[in-house]
Amino acid sequence: MRRKDREVTQRDAIRKILEDVGEIRLGFAVENEPYIVTMNFGFVWEERLRLYMHCAREGKKIDMMHRNNRVCFQADTGHELVIDDLSCRWTMNYSSVVGWGVLSIVTDEAERIEGLNTIMKNYGKKGESRFAAEKLQETLVLRLDADEMSAKRKA
Repeated sequence: MRRKDREVTQRDAIRKILEDVGEIRLGFAVENEPYIVTMNFGFVWEERLRLYMHCAREGKKIDMMHRNNRVCFQADTGHELVIDDLSCRWTMNYSSVVGWGVLSIVTDEAERIEGLNTIMKNYGKKGESRFAAEKLQETLVLRLDADEMSAKRKA
């Protein structure tokens, strides 16, 4: 990280950033074709950070994941424009996390439900969620196992 004065290294502080964001962006790359998609998510952070997302069973992100499941994720929050009389002193306060890892389709039924519950809890759902059987069959649950990340804050 170039700006060490903005680096966030404490696990609790990074967790707080992830708790405050509304969505993440996944970045895919296959050959010379980059692709970014915004996703709702939930996360579990035990030994390593695991992000859960849900989506349709087919589409561009799934096609790209099958070709290269090494992805990047990005999240940001706390945006505040800081204005000055001099234009070159305008700036933006923010907090962000960028990470890399392996994206996979969750096939174990218990983990699929756990992943969906994790997403729901991230958006404020209390207790266990109920899911319609036909919707569960239509829905893929994705898991990103993060193996590297960095976070920063400008305040």
